[in-house]
Amino acid sequence: MALSLQQQAKRRAERNRRRLKSVANGRLRLSVFRSDKNISAQIIDDAQGVTVVAASSLEGGKGSKGSDVAAAAAIGKLIAERAKEKGVSDVVFDRGGYIYHGRVKALAEAAREAGLNF
Repeated sequence: MALSLQQQAKRRAERNRRRLKSVANGRLRLSVFRSDKNISAQIIDDAQGVTVVAASSLEGGKGSKGSDVAAAAAIGKLIAERAKEKGVSDVVFDRGGYIYHGRVKALAEAAREAGLNF
């Protein structure tokens, strides 16, 4: 029986998460969630099961409102700054089953430029 698109996406995300867990070597995970209107990112400590840092375009900061590439880049920069304040510099990038293109790519590149290593 064929899987629906939603089931395929869920299965792909789970597969990616399992793979990331094996290569993480104790690093925290930078997880991205993308909807039609917003984008959010959080740095998660899987060992303790807590979110260390989070940023979202719903916060309404300057340049981060909306669903375009510029907003995603602003969120990437913001999450990297907040991570630096908490002492986090090395993470594993979890794109959550989304392809590395557009807003996801802009967020990742902005986070790298702001000082996160992945």
